[in-house]
Amino acid sequence: MSQSNLEKQEAKLKQLNKKIKEEKYKIEQRLGKQIISQANLKYTNLSNDQIKLLAKQFSEFLKEKTVDH
Repeated sequence: MSQSNLEKQEAKLKQLNKKIKEEKYKIEQRLGKQIISQANLKYTNLSNDQIKLLAKQFSEFLKEKTVDH
């Protein structure tokens, strides 16, 4: 394969990785917004420590549900 083709493939790969990262970010944002909305939480009342605690509790809840199946 020529250097030019490798460079083109590398550029495509970088672009694809960037797109994947952006899509993951969008999903994370939508998930977070839905959790906050459904739980009737207020953004102004959420500190970083509270966010971490809620995330841990949510994670544990999901793990328990997965084990139950």
